[in-house]
Amino acid sequence: MEPADRTTTTAAATTATTAPTHPAPFAVPAPGAGAGAAAARAYAESVARTVWGGPGREVREEDVVDLLLVVSELVTNAIRHGDGLAGFEARPTEEGLWIAVHDHSAVVPRAAHAFPTTHPGGGYGWPLVARLARDIAVDPRPGGGKTISALVPLRVADSE
Repeated sequence: MEPADRTTTTAAATTATTAPTHPAPFAVPAPGAGAGAAAARAYAESVARTVWGGPGREVREEDVVDLLLVVSELVTNAIRHGDGLAGFEARPTEEGLWIAVHDHSAVVPRAAHAFPTTHPGGGYGWPLVARLARDIAVDPRPGGGKTISALVPLRVADSE
């Protein structure tokens, strides 16, 4: 399957199974509008380690690294190209961590429609997100702007 096959621009990709509606207590408060990539990474890592993982079900370190890369890319793009970060969510699912990055721009990334094949000095972020995440969706926000959401798969660490 091509990575672009996992990207959609409709709300149909985000369902109750990938985005649970019940809030869970997290060790780090969710970053809000104006926060940066570091706050979003800290929040996502806290959710992955304490809610998805935890004692007896620790998450694989390489999956945490993948999660942090996806969060960094999407939040940085929201800040640089989306008129600023409007909010960030991270929710555990059975398969991993569902993240949603809200920004203030309604412009859909060009790469959301086709997987880029060249990198003229930039544009590495979207291909990286497409390789590390699945069920990527770009949805308009009711008050303006958009939400880019994705499921980052997580696996239980081998006990050694």
